[in-house]
Amino acid sequence: MINSAIKCFAFCFLFLLTAAIQVTAQEKPAYQLYNSSGDKISYEELLDEAREHSLIFFGEQHNSAIAHWLQYELTADLSADTTRELIIGMEMFEADQQILIDEYFQGLISQSSFEDEARLWRNYETDYKPVVEFAREHGHSLIATNIPRRYASAVFHDSLSVLDRLSEEAQRWIAPLPIEVDRELESYQGMAEVAHVQGGDNLIDSQAVKDATMAHFILKHLEEGKRMLHINGSYHSRDREGIVWYVREEESELDILTIHTITAEDPLDVGPEELDTADITLVVPSSMTTTY
Repeated sequence: MINSAIKCFAFCFLFLLTAAIQVTAQEKPAYQLYNSSGDKISYEELLDEAREHSLIFFGEQHNSAIAHWLQYELTADLSADTTRELIIGMEMFEADQQILIDEYFQGLISQSSFEDEARLWRNYETDYKPVVEFAREHGHSLIATNIPRRYASAVFHDSLSVLDRLSEEAQRWIAPLPIEVDRELESYQGMAEVAHVQGGDNLIDSQAVKDATMAHFILKHLEEGKRMLHINGSYHSRDREGIVWYVREEESELDILTIHTITAEDPLDVGPEELDTADITLVVPSSMTTTY
């Protein structure tokens, strides 16, 4: 009788263990969040962290559907926090487009006029429009932070000195001159391998003027008592450099949270060396479908 009970217990234990292993093996999470210490965290923990900061950089992979969805969710949840006024900043809009954004948000021009003239990214409809329309409908300012691409292109093809030859009106849409570029920053050094083949220092400088300009317009609009969620490519804020470096040069004590997006074969098994580039890392399965 006792032997039968033991056998029954052993059988039940093995059955439950096998079932648990099978369930674990079948889990296919759409994403996993980590803090910089390598601990898995929940979205609610991410939101709690975001509520504690004045400036949040959400570094995305531009074609990541999961990143864009979480940007929308974070926007909506921060909007619901009435302790601070929320501002949205976006790399995807250039500073000279601000008038179009303002006119559209004020109801002075139609959606079609705005979208026809705003030099929208090709994935705007699926990836950025939901956040833009949420901001408009809920009365949040949307700030175009990026340098007009024609000026970044001019730096790449000429040099930083080309910016000095722009008119005063044109210089309104870029960071104040002269723009300092620290080519020894790790993020820029990573570009150097490409730069030696194509563009030399001009490639780094054209990236830096984007970062400096985004930092300038972020700080111009981030007033005390407000919070900004800034959406940009991960390379603009990874390792807390890029835009973050320029912001720190002006406001060293500003409380900043950085979010970085990467892909991995298994989001539940990511090495610590991949998680120290930001305060929070969003890991998306490498097999996840993308928006383009």
